Amino acid sequence: MSKNLVIVESPAKAKTIEKFLGKEYKVLSSYGHIRDLKKKDFSIDVEHDFAPDYEIPADKKALVKSLKTESDQADTVWLASDEDREGEAISWHLYEVLQLKPEHTKRIVFHEITKSAILHAIETPRSIDINLVNAQQARRVLDRIVGFELSPVLWKKVKPSLSAGRVQSVAVRLIVEREREIHAFNAEAAYRVTAVFMVPDATGKSVQLKAEVQRRLKTKAEAEELLLKCKDATFSIEDITKRPLKKSPAPPFTTSTLQQEAARKLGFTVAQTMRVAQQLYEAGHITYMRTDSVNLSALAINAGKEAILQLMGEKYVHPRNFHTKSKGAQEAHEAIRPTYMDKSQITGAPQEKKLYDLIWKRTVASQMADAEVEKTTATISISNAAETFVAEGEVVTFDGFLRVYRESQDDDSDSERAEELLPPLTKGEALTYKEINATERFTQAPPRYTEASLVRKMEELGIGRPSTYAPTISTIQQREYVEKGDKPGQERSYNVLSLKKDKITDAVRTETTGSDKGKLIPTDTGTVVTDFLMQYFPKIMDYNFTAGVEQKFDEIAEGEALWTSILKDFYKDFHPMVDGALTTKSTHKAGERVLGIDPASGKQVSAKIGRFGPLVQIGTAEDTDKPRFAPLAKGMSIETITLEEAMELFKLPRTLGEHDGKKVTVNVGRFGPYIYYNATYTSLPKGADPMDLTLEEALELIKAKAENDAKKHLKKFDEDPDLEIMNGRYGPYIAYKGSNYKIPKDIVPQDLTLEACMQLVKLQQEKEASAPAKPKRGRFAAKKK
Repeated sequence: MSKNLVIVESPAKAKTIEKFLGKEYKVLSSYGHIRDLKKKDFSIDVEHDFAPDYEIPADKKALVKSLKTESDQADTVWLASDEDREGEAISWHLYEVLQLKPEHTKRIVFHEITKSAILHAIETPRSIDINLVNAQQARRVLDRIVGFELSPVLWKKVKPSLSAGRVQSVAVRLIVEREREIHAFNAEAAYRVTAVFMVPDATGKSVQLKAEVQRRLKTKAEAEELLLKCKDATFSIEDITKRPLKKSPAPPFTTSTLQQEAARKLGFTVAQTMRVAQQLYEAGHITYMRTDSVNLSALAINAGKEAILQLMGEKYVHPRNFHTKSKGAQEAHEAIRPTYMDKSQITGAPQEKKLYDLIWKRTVASQMADAEVEKTTATISISNAAETFVAEGEVVTFDGFLRVYRESQDDDSDSERAEELLPPLTKGEALTYKEINATERFTQAPPRYTEASLVRKMEELGIGRPSTYAPTISTIQQREYVEKGDKPGQERSYNVLSLKKDKITDAVRTETTGSDKGKLIPTDTGTVVTDFLMQYFPKIMDYNFTAGVEQKFDEIAEGEALWTSILKDFYKDFHPMVDGALTTKSTHKAGERVLGIDPASGKQVSAKIGRFGPLVQIGTAEDTDKPRFAPLAKGMSIETITLEEAMELFKLPRTLGEHDGKKVTVNVGRFGPYIYYNATYTSLPKGADPMDLTLEEALELIKAKAENDAKKHLKKFDEDPDLEIMNGRYGPYIAYKGSNYKIPKDIVPQDLTLEACMQLVKLQQEKEASAPAKPKRGRFAAKKK
């Protein structure tokens, strides 16, 4: 029996810690929280200081029983969950549920899972910080109140099964507003004038010198006028300036900056980054990954200095300590960094290696010397015009931190000029142009959010904390308020005026604009829910209010505010808003948009959110005839659909023709477009348009489906129609009276007789009957209890 029991929240973390402690320590995992608010119930006693009603989930009861037995037998229980608020709450729940005694319980925290950090934590234990626990409880309770009281309003006013959340709804608002900015944006045209001059390089060889007029010309007439002047002009170097510049490294990673950079450089989603970072932390490779601090410990700075000295030499060493600018930084006290700075590589899965490499390089670069750059600017005069061309070149004279790491940006489209050295030039030198182009360019609409840029915006506004960014972004996509999608863009014409060999040509070219890949786009449901919440719950949707709530949580964590008082203040304003929204009557359903009148029936045509998604409707509930409905096609939106587009949707179902005397039709249903023939349904491939489908194409799809279905049905028996040998996802099996039975791997399914099949069924039924009964789970078991 171990004298010391250490409880952590994950088995991987337990495995790593166990290596550092002796036989007197037993390390077990709680597998996250061992109790939480009830899933199906409100679980908040508003009348009694918002007391939460916690329960131990059915799947955790056996674990809790085991932990209770172990803790009763141990002399000392060490609660070693993570050092943030969530971790503190896990320890508190363990303390309460296991009925631990204060004299036999110690709370330990560490920022990294290394032997020295674990042993130091054992030497310096503390008690549970109830302020951190209360801050976590306040967040959990407030979010439960918002979710449980707002969701029924959405079910009644918008659509069943919807949900709302304090942070998620504000995140969706950001995406909806950005989409509307893009739709409302009007691009303005201007002409960008660039030139290529031919000059000799150091060896006398003729090379290109690229230059640009610094201002954009507003009209085609201005551009033509400048090119006409250039045709008869002489060009010379008016001025050359050289100035040294220094570039400093970015600070080490916080949770937010790691999520952003991993998205840009590695293509990771926010959730993927956090999952891999968690694995690196639990394996002892990096420090704690939920933090908004950029600070490094003195130990880490010294270790970084030694690593840089050994790898690159003394001139690359420049120790720095960065200071956190993020308001309310509280999750941890150090940036994300490698636990061992001299370890540039690790063993592990490919994703772990990639993310570790990124963290190692960023941390090491932060402790390296500035990069030194010489920037050269040459101004080129036009003899008969006031405008000038400017050529810029840049050369790195000392690479410094750039030897290891270069930070990426979300949008690098503006950085068209490569960083390169200009050819040797002298003031007054005459130049000869090769070509001069005036290209029509357009102002750009604001970009759609990526997961990474949304995290940055949320951090900028103070919405959420490091531990909430990834769950929020995952939730809004899972609930289909936002989708990560592609936009094909639109073709646009632009004008190019070219001056070559003293001749000006005028050409019209085309380009695709507005195309996006993997960006966050609001769904119709997300847009309608956002509008509804903005109308009836403006305070909840206010960015400043959401950020203010986060600051209140920080005050609770610091012991400066009572969590129950903050909940009371919130609830007295919030609950009346819920009652008001429920009782308000409206002539139109939330989000409904009237498009016009159906020319054939004279009835109203509208677009709205239906039970199964966005649709268009002819008629109203008040009409004597039942309204007609048609689901929106892919790519359509109730915000932008026109009356003409809506009427096209009512042309479905379409009859394509007949085959073997039976009608073949195409239609759109809840799950997309499909073909109906001979009482069977065949889905159309992704992207196929039901309005363009021909009878021949439909018959090919029907034939392909029939062939696939035939492969699933391996053998039938006329003597017993209830029994069939099927081919499923995990291999062949026997289907008999609504139950499935395995076929051993050494048996050829087609060789089985009816008698052999029944024998296999009987054997498996007897085996199941003799097995011990499994405990019931779920709400029905709970009710019975």
